Parts: sequence; structure tokens; C-alpha cells
Amino acid sequence: MQHWQSNSKIIQLAQALHRGELITYPTEAVWGLGCDPFNEQSVFKILHLKQRPYKKGVILVAASIEQLSPFLKGLSNNHLQTLEQSWPGPNTWVIPHNGAAPPWIRGEHNSLAVRVSAHPIVKAICELYGGPIVSTSANPGGLPAAKTMIQVRKYFPGEPLAYAPGNVGPQSQPTQIRNLLNGAVLRPA
Repeated sequence: MQHWQSNSKIIQLAQALHRGELITYPTEAVWGLGCDPFNEQSVFKILHLKQRPYKKGVILVAASIEQLSPFLKGLSNNHLQTLEQSWPGPNTWVIPHNGAAPPWIRGEHNSLAVRVSAHPIVKAICELYGGPIVSTSANPGGLPAAKTMIQVRKYFPGEPLAYAPGNVGPQSQPTQIRNLLNGAVLRPA
């Protein structure tokens, strides 16, 4: 079993995040683009690269539910239990905004999308970085999500992205997105 936290590339990715740089990494189903969610300039770089409207917002991915705790304050015990039972894994939840997330993460929503990943590389990056990161598919708007590092490089030639080692997980589609309060499926898996 690979210990990704001691991998020099993963250590470099965590350092890149602290410097405000963009990273790309394999997730459960596709390659993701990530950055420090509290660095407004970095988030807008990702939105620009993807040609993604600000109003859509982006997902936060973490290594553990504890890393998301500031964003979960105010949720009922039942809602917290639902999250705990679904994570780690390919389940993204839209939760009410409690004031902890900056507007460039939420977009025009009064909510926030969050996930605790089961992918070992994502977990290692978040653990070494010390918190959640932005996670959005590594593709320009309107094009299929990248499934390989080569495809990411073709989508973003010449961009100064820090690349993780590894491969995507076994999911065939990006994670399902559901509303935590009413269970509505916003994006099927």
C-alpha cells in the first residue's frame, strides 16, 4: 500500500497550495483542479482556466469531516449523521452557508458544496495541506472531464499547474451532488 503523505510530489503539491498555486490531481472519477479556497486570486484563476461562471461556485473537498467542521456549524445532529455515514466517499453534499465560506467559493448560492474524499491522493494532499481544497473537474467548460494527466495537459497547455501522481478511482462519473436538507439529487452519479 502506497503511503502518499510521504511522496515527494504530494509534499510539493501541498507547498504549492500554500503559495497560491493551482494543482491538478486524480479524484474518484476524473482529474480535478484545486487551490487554496481562501485565496480569491487562485480561485478566480481556476474559474478563468475552466471558463466557468463565478455564479456556479465550486466544491470543497477534504480528507476528513473534521477539516470541514467550520462549514458544518449549525447543522442538526441528524444532518451531521447523514454526512458521517456517507463519507469518506463519492458523495458531494450541498449544505446551508453559515458564514464560513468566502463568496468566491459559493458563487451566487446561499449554500456550499462539500465532500470528504476516499481517494488516497486527495486525502494525502488535504492532510498535508492542513485543510480542504477547491475541487472542480479539470476541463474547460463544455468539454468532457479529463480522465488522465495527459488529457489535462492537452486541455491546459503551458499552464503552470502542479501535477499529482496517480490515477483516477473506479467511479465512472463525477460524484453525485445532493441537497443535505431535502435529499434532492442536483447532479446524478
